[in-house]
Amino acid sequence: MKYFPLPFLFLLLGWTSNYAQLKSPDAFFGYALGQQFTPHQKVVEYFKYLEKASRNVKVVNYGKTYEGRDLLVGIISSKENMDRLEEIRNRNKLLSKATGGTEVLTKQPAIVWLSYNVHGNEASATESAIKTFYTLAEAKSAKHTQWLQNTIVIIDPCLNPDGRERYLNYFNSVSGAIPNPDPMAREHLDPWPGGRSNHYYFDLNRDWAWQSQIETRQRLVLYRQWMPEVHVDFHEQNYNEPYYFAPAAEPIHQDVTPWQREFQITVGKNNAKYFDQNGWKYFTKEQFDLLYPSYGDTYPLYNGAVGMTYEQGGIGAGLAVVTIDGDTLTLKDRIEYHFTAGMATLETVSGHAGRLVKEFKKYFEQSKLHPPGNYKSYVVKGENLGKIKRLALLLERNGVAFAYGGEGLLTGFNFETRKSGSFKIERNDLIVNLEQAGSVLANVLFEPQTKVSDSNTYDITAWALPYAYGLNSYATNTSVKGKYATVEQPKGNPFSTQKPYAWLLPWNSLDDAKILIAMQRVGIKVRLAEEGFTAGGKAYPLGTLLVYRLENEKLVSDLSMKIARIEKEHQALFYPVDGGFVEKGKDFGSSVYPALSVPKVAVVSGDGTSSQSMGEVWHLFEEDLGYPVTMISLSDIGNLNINKINTLILPDGSYVGNLAEKLHDWIKIGGKLILLEDAILSVSGKKPFAIHRKEYFKDELLNVDIPKYVSRKQANLSNLISGAIFRVELDHSHPISAGLGNYYYTLKTDDRLYEYLKQGWNTGMLKAGSHVAGIAGEAVLKKLGDGMLFGVQPEEKGTIIYLGASVLFRSFWENGKQMFVNSVFLVN
Repeated sequence: MKYFPLPFLFLLLGWTSNYAQLKSPDAFFGYALGQQFTPHQKVVEYFKYLEKASRNVKVVNYGKTYEGRDLLVGIISSKENMDRLEEIRNRNKLLSKATGGTEVLTKQPAIVWLSYNVHGNEASATESAIKTFYTLAEAKSAKHTQWLQNTIVIIDPCLNPDGRERYLNYFNSVSGAIPNPDPMAREHLDPWPGGRSNHYYFDLNRDWAWQSQIETRQRLVLYRQWMPEVHVDFHEQNYNEPYYFAPAAEPIHQDVTPWQREFQITVGKNNAKYFDQNGWKYFTKEQFDLLYPSYGDTYPLYNGAVGMTYEQGGIGAGLAVVTIDGDTLTLKDRIEYHFTAGMATLETVSGHAGRLVKEFKKYFEQSKLHPPGNYKSYVVKGENLGKIKRLALLLERNGVAFAYGGEGLLTGFNFETRKSGSFKIERNDLIVNLEQAGSVLANVLFEPQTKVSDSNTYDITAWALPYAYGLNSYATNTSVKGKYATVEQPKGNPFSTQKPYAWLLPWNSLDDAKILIAMQRVGIKVRLAEEGFTAGGKAYPLGTLLVYRLENEKLVSDLSMKIARIEKEHQALFYPVDGGFVEKGKDFGSSVYPALSVPKVAVVSGDGTSSQSMGEVWHLFEEDLGYPVTMISLSDIGNLNINKINTLILPDGSYVGNLAEKLHDWIKIGGKLILLEDAILSVSGKKPFAIHRKEYFKDELLNVDIPKYVSRKQANLSNLISGAIFRVELDHSHPISAGLGNYYYTLKTDDRLYEYLKQGWNTGMLKAGSHVAGIAGEAVLKKLGDGMLFGVQPEEKGTIIYLGASVLFRSFWENGKQMFVNSVFLVN
């Protein structure tokens, strides 16, 4: 018989009772999982309870949503691993930087990150996360204990609490005491704007790389501190669909490694084993591809992990719904499917933990030694420092290394001409050398043309950052290394005086819009240069802002101090000039320097409006610009008061009713109407709107071969456009073009184009051969060959602005933001 010291016995009893006393979710919540949806606050409370009740659990709060809800992850592993958790994390980071030696592999578990409920109305995912976390914390099974010895499991139970709570609040408000499984019941119909998106109606599963949303930015700070070997993103799809898990469908980006593909198959086979045992339907290798870089599967893949998406049928299913097959799908069923897939995946990861860590190490070493793609470096010309700074911030957030400036004359692919040409490295050029651990993601974000193996893709097929940011760039086969860590700030005007005639500010980026807002907020009268000019030996482009000292001293006290404070707060540089006589162009007394009015902005929202488009506008004003905006319903547009609202934005959408009749009088007395995308179709051909969509006769388009049934999903590819980039010819004499560069590159997701305006200005036009990158069928290219995409129509004292493509696409199309703020603030 063995005897234990009494203190040890008490310790042992305490340890065993700790696990015996773990409350199940059912006991903690007071209802069985699947009986009702669990509110986010209760999820948070349960995760924190498990942290207190279990020695193998750690909860990390990584931020809050826009609406103030907690964002957190639960971390669980064996006690041995938890005791050296920080050591394991730091070792893994060394591997992800290609700086860890072979000794780092010793006793290094694989890190697997499980993400749930990025779309709020895919609500079973969070419930599955709760069950998974509890099961691992309880660890009653020997196999679960073994898995936790081989892995660190990080569980994010809800990436989008705001959207999920919006969905739950609606569902709970309309469902009865007994769930109604009839698909026609209102509890299965999620009203506008729906629960899928976050507070600003953004799809967070399209935001991983762009990090426009606060939830994404905060999560990726933590994600990049861990850099897992495996990431699984748990979703739901239409409730009539069977379960989907990896391997993924084509197209798969060429930079996804053979190992990443192979392990997806390994995982899929093990998942299939358990689904087969239960007789559950599933599919693989269809619909969900691996191309667009901002998904919850592709972003981890481009950062060394094996990224996978799992999809359970369930959107709109509520607590129970009758499917098209006549079966009743319950929330409990959906929880079980996700739980089974997740646990099967953990089993696979545990069984291959050593290989996963070795391949992870190899991934980053190869990335640094043998970067992917056709080029060794990307050089972004430093001609627009405002946009360069915003691009640099995006790269920093994504762990992409870069530097500035250098010397020498090089040759490379010119993004603008799409031909090889020579260029000189200058001081403020941003240089991304691909000989770095983050080369795969860097190459994916910059490559001028993404290779697409199958045009039947799930999302856009072009996103190259030089086009999105409107920055002249080169891709070169030379390994170029920048010499400086920061940009060189421009120097002030040597001809400045204490009492200048005017202060000048060139207009180049959103940062300049913020400065304009700051000046107008304190009552400064700002003028616009509608033509370029030269003063004090410096050339100023169209769009330059002017503040005349004398006229403003009558309006604003301490004018110079206010200008200096704004200059300091925004890290800007105003150029004072001594007089109104210019060396080239019109003198400052000319009518080409009109005073800018202060926009009083309203945005139409609600039914008929694209929630995504409306959210992009809302987010830009509130988060990017810090500018007040009023949301109104479509029914209120006939009651606009020009003194309270002088700028109205109609987001993309399908609007019913006579908009022209309701808005004409308001426009005539000075209202500015900005129409985005399909909002244009709602007014096309109706007075006073002078815009008409281009129409085509059948004989003008390509003949399409008669398709066979077997190729039905490939049919009509001639009419397909999967988010392609086109070059837009600009009217550089119009203020809407200020700061955009030689051309504007637009992302087109449809084939719509408009006849040239006869009343007004065609400020952005597509010409034949304007296609730059991405998938677009032959018939689409013919339709987009010659016409107007962006235009401005004067209407008596008012203005109508037509923006026929998505200029605010997912808030990462930076040059589109520039065109939009030009429309709001510069077009009088």
